[in-house]
Amino acid sequence: MRVLAAGSLRGVWPSLLRHFPEPVETAFGPAGLLRERIAAGEACDLFASANLAHPRALYPLAVIPFARNSLCLTVRSDVLQQGDNWLSLLTRADLRLATSTAGEDPCGDYAQTLFDRMGDSGEGVRARARGLVGGRHSAPIPAGKLAAEWIIHSGQAELFIGYASYASRLRTIPGLTVIALPAPYNPCAEYGCAVITPAGQRLGMFLQSEVAKGILREAGFEA
Repeated sequence: MRVLAAGSLRGVWPSLLRHFPEPVETAFGPAGLLRERIAAGEACDLFASANLAHPRALYPLAVIPFARNSLCLTVRSDVLQQGDNWLSLLTRADLRLATSTAGEDPCGDYAQTLFDRMGDSGEGVRARARGLVGGRHSAPIPAGKLAAEWIIHSGQAELFIGYASYASRLRTIPGLTVIALPAPYNPCAEYGCAVITPAGQRLGMFLQSEVAKGILREAGFEA
């Protein structure tokens, strides 16, 4: 069985597959780019995406939702000022902000939704934000590094908007502070898989099981 899966599932995927009885070969990447590969003819049994739009564009009647995520803000700790919160940090013109690449990585699309929900202040934030990961021309994230960790520690930005499922790991990294984004502004990232073959159907059903939901919750997802 072959799967194309969103890069944000890379950490939890081995734990999931340990409870699935069939061998699975998985290739990870930004879901928007994976969608393009499938549309161009690349074969797979299941496509696990960090949104519902990409799998529905390919297989509108065969999409199974299986997890949810949200966004968080990671900050280089030494730039924090007394009284800073998520909004003051995002609107501070002296701080560089990075996101994933909108249109190619759903995480970047969710960041754009966040900016929409911020109203007028969000337009200024959108203008400053740079999509540094998750795009077809993005530099690869070094092995063993998280996107926020690499972007901030390599000096490319002081702020990074990424998935909240990484928050617990990011909080263990010296020099980084993770700040939650409030629900009215924070979009819900709904993960869905496109079932392409009968083999993919078996894996899709497993992803909806209580066992899989428990594993996803332990990894920081909602399920």
